[in-house]
Amino acid sequence: MKSVLAVNASGRYQDSLTRQVSAMLIDELKNQRADLEVNERDLAQGLPFVDQQWIGANFTDPDQRDPQQKQTLAFSDELVKELQHADTIVIGSPVYNFGVPAALKAWVDLVARARLTFRYTENGPEGLVNNKKVYLVMASGGVPIGSAMDFATPYIQHVLGFLGMTDVTVVDATKIDLKNGEVLAQL
Repeated sequence: MKSVLAVNASGRYQDSLTRQVSAMLIDELKNQRADLEVNERDLAQGLPFVDQQWIGANFTDPDQRDPQQKQTLAFSDELVKELQHADTIVIGSPVYNFGVPAALKAWVDLVARARLTFRYTENGPEGLVNNKKVYLVMASGGVPIGSAMDFATPYIQHVLGFLGMTDVTVVDATKIDLKNGEVLAQL
């Protein structure tokens, strides 16, 4: 492990369990490797949504894209490169209304790119973002993580698997003792 991509989706900063537990987990990873590079992507700062212009640019052959189409995809390209570069991904997300925050869904839409992060084959889709360790730090104020009402966790796990990331550890942030820093018990 040389690099970590930390993706935070909580709209809260102060008192956010997912931000606190994600930070604890990254601190522990840094303790294991002092030269660890950490790239942080704060989704609460806002992301563009996929629109007709983006779709048209994305489905244009890369060699045929004009400067406007390249500009349209530039931010998405940056997000994909962050994902591809990282050895480990830490995604911190609360459960909002039984699902993921809109910002995390927007991130998924921008990184799930045919020919870049997945491809369709005669045997079905194949993920192209392989050999990654993912920690999915989830928290909810009312829906138990992993319960039948938690649509967020299985959705993210499915998307990650679709993209090729199958080594996923789910960390229930609501069960972490923040005072004692017991994040390692779930790893």
